[in-house]
Amino acid sequence: MTETHTITVLVENRPGVLARVSGLFARRGYNIESLTVSITDDPNVSRMTLVVGGDADILEQITKQLHKLLDVLKVYDYVNTPMLERELALIKVTVAPERQVELIQLVTQVFGGKIIDTTDKAFVVEVTGGAEKIDAFEKLMESYGIRELVRTGRIALMRGSRTV
Repeated sequence: MTETHTITVLVENRPGVLARVSGLFARRGYNIESLTVSITDDPNVSRMTLVVGGDADILEQITKQLHKLLDVLKVYDYVNTPMLERELALIKVTVAPERQVELIQLVTQVFGGKIIDTTDKAFVVEVTGGAEKIDAFEKLMESYGIRELVRTGRIALMRGSRTV
């Protein structure tokens, strides 16, 4: 049975580490559905959040292989762990003048998003939330005419006081 897993990997903040981690997945034929990377509160450590699909055996194999990489400090699979997760989407839409008020209300009041740029021909909207919320918002924006769309990958933290 294929499941989607969110995995956090703490790594040394050095050139080439991302290539080694992503190369591990590529060499074994595993697809990374989402990947975000940033420096942590410690400038020597980066945090990678990966979303990968596969059954439990495949995910166990992936985490074991990650642990073998020299620059990897810690690997955590959020399976059965309460977590908070978010994505960010920026969407540029074409908006006819008669639909601008409707769009503004939909973005700000229904989805809690923001209009971050406007011109006479387009609006750029920002929305954050879980993948389902972003998917639903994207689908609604299609009726306005999506000109450009970009989404971050998933980011995640454990709920409560525990940390990776």
